[in-house]
Amino acid sequence: MTTKLYYHDVYIRKFESQVVKQSIDETGNTYIVLEETAFYPTGGGQPHDLGTINYQEIVNVEEIEEEIRHYIKEPLKDIKSKVRGEIDWNRRFDHMQQHAGQHILSAAFESLFGYKTVSFHLGKEVLTIDLDTENLTEQEAEASEKLANRIILENHPIETKWVTEEELSQIRLRKQLSVNENIRLVIIPDFDYNGCGGTHPSNTAQVRGIKILDWEKQKRKIRLQFVCGERILDQLNQKQKVLLELTKLLNAPEREMATSALRLIESGKEQERKLEEVKEALLNYEAKELLVAHKDSAEPIIGMVYQNRSVQELQKLARSIVNSNDRITFIGVAENENRIQIVGARGMRVSHNMKTIIGNSLPLINGKGGGNESFAQGGGSAVLSGEKLLQQLVESARLFKIEK
Repeated sequence: MTTKLYYHDVYIRKFESQVVKQSIDETGNTYIVLEETAFYPTGGGQPHDLGTINYQEIVNVEEIEEEIRHYIKEPLKDIKSKVRGEIDWNRRFDHMQQHAGQHILSAAFESLFGYKTVSFHLGKEVLTIDLDTENLTEQEAEASEKLANRIILENHPIETKWVTEEELSQIRLRKQLSVNENIRLVIIPDFDYNGCGGTHPSNTAQVRGIKILDWEKQKRKIRLQFVCGERILDQLNQKQKVLLELTKLLNAPEREMATSALRLIESGKEQERKLEEVKEALLNYEAKELLVAHKDSAEPIIGMVYQNRSVQELQKLARSIVNSNDRITFIGVAENENRIQIVGARGMRVSHNMKTIIGNSLPLINGKGGGNESFAQGGGSAVLSGEKLLQQLVESARLFKIEK
């Protein structure tokens, strides 16, 4: 059965109708079908209406198999009597503003630059349109936004009209239609003629305004973000709060905020660079201390266990040690919470194969690793202590001899 629709009379907020069907879909969700409905189902880039039927909350509205299904949380107890439906007007009017604003902005881009809109999405916070162009300049966006807002300010009527396919041949549409019957046009006289089944206000002034937020290239198209109507104020309020917080944090007026933020970022980068230099110097000093402490040892292997030390630090320490003494092998093990990391390096005059030595130990910790004969690393689960793992690694390394 095809449901009779009067959601096109967008100012209806309450209505009565007869339930013609109550059922459960294949996913187990309950829905009802009404003889007549003012609820708009998802379609044409516009989300569905919300509201209530007999005070039962509507969670979704979809058109499936020529029937409009109103999904509810619990089945209605009485479906023989007429039910009362009530539209969530704030949501409905927001969608009316956004959808009409999209028509106006799309028409402005096409009128000024020939950029056609190939898709449209109405989200909870912003709208997007995909323009059939690979590039968009700030000047083009500004000009289109300016024209769109002029059309809004001039308070043009927004008319809807049902036409036949024959009548359609006399009208210059902005976009090719995908249907050839039940054709509904949304018209802003002398500006935009477009086939659309969505909800719109009766004049452009009710859109209140359009603001482009941003755009980016998406698969040889430009995806443009914008807002209309009350959403402009929502965006302004949100951004104003952020700006006020930033002016306090940066101790700078709004106009100088970008400069202050850039200066702070550059200062942070410089501090990070200096900190890395200090860390590098400390690692080199630590390497020298280990070599000094080891100089009287007959053991050609330095083995160390560390707590909560990154593998990157172990790698730098290992390189510093073997670069300072080409007869030394270094094996470092770090215990990091439930993980264990290994780094091994040998000097140029040592015959150890670090990839083999570390690789042979990885099954002990259910680990993985990689590297080459002179430098290798790995990691796995801390299923045994760092001391026991280091002992295994050192014993494996002792099978090799220093070249004379």
